[in-house]
Amino acid sequence: MILCAGLGTRLRPLTERWPKAAIPVLGQPLFRYGVAALKRAGASELAINTHHLADAMEAVASAECARAGLRLEVAREPTIQGTAGGIRGMRRFLQDDHFLVLNGDVLFPLDLKLLVQAHRQSGALATMVLMPMPAGGYRPVETDGSGRVRRIAGRGPGGGSLQPWHFTGVHVMSPAVFDFMATSGPEDINADVYPRILEQDLPIRAEIVQSYWSDLGNPGQYLQTQLDVLARRTPELGDASPFHGAAQKGPDQWLRRGAKIDRAQVFGPAFFDEDCTVEPGAVVGPDVYVGPRARVRTGARLKTCVVLEDTEISSGEDLTQTVAWAGHRLRRA
Repeated sequence: MILCAGLGTRLRPLTERWPKAAIPVLGQPLFRYGVAALKRAGASELAINTHHLADAMEAVASAECARAGLRLEVAREPTIQGTAGGIRGMRRFLQDDHFLVLNGDVLFPLDLKLLVQAHRQSGALATMVLMPMPAGGYRPVETDGSGRVRRIAGRGPGGGSLQPWHFTGVHVMSPAVFDFMATSGPEDINADVYPRILEQDLPIRAEIVQSYWSDLGNPGQYLQTQLDVLARRTPELGDASPFHGAAQKGPDQWLRRGAKIDRAQVFGPAFFDEDCTVEPGAVVGPDVYVGPRARVRTGARLKTCVVLEDTEISSGEDLTQTVAWAGHRLRRA
């Protein structure tokens, strides 16, 4: 299951156009990366929950599952039910075997097949994928020396000599987890359900990884994540990669079908998506993505920027460290 019901408030106004799980990353939906990871792990069926911009989210999920050959189940939530409530709403779909749950709003390429194998062998009710604490004020998941989770965001029995970690948004659960959920109403899997399991001294296992991770939480992080993908600082993503099928020009420029770069100055890395236009005399790069049908006018200058679909950059604009969409210019704080 990929959780897709969130509002994405910190990414407004972009999330007034796209649900966060469907927001474009170098021109393709973030959702594609989660689908690709599940497909590589052997998944054949996928469930999502939706609330914010539900029609748009369902359309993206349907297209991406068709692309990957996965069967899709959708639950629409008139009121957001939280992470546990969202999972509970798919109990009929999930309850017959161990299952994976991914947050739909993170970019986190991970080998899920090995994760599932380790979880099955452990006998734990759930496995949480954790990593070293990043900057940003995230609340920790604390583990003991045996690799068991003992406290989550301050909730749980705790113990001595605990190590704090960051939760990545990926877990594997046994169907027994449903027994610890409320029968109705919103609740959170980490804040409400897992602490009930911990208080009964039942095992929740930690899987510690070192890998690229981003929650694209605000415009600055959204910008940086795309620049990381552009600069190949993220793991290779196979046919889910935005570079798959793009024509390469020189060592660090990529063009998709219909991109027109007419006597502009270009400094890579730079990526030009379908049917975009960069006019003569524009200066683009380094570290720039120009989205589908976008137009960069003569005399414009872009550096360390992401220009989203159908956006025009006027002749007088000189942008750096910016996400440009329609009339919005979202600068890194």
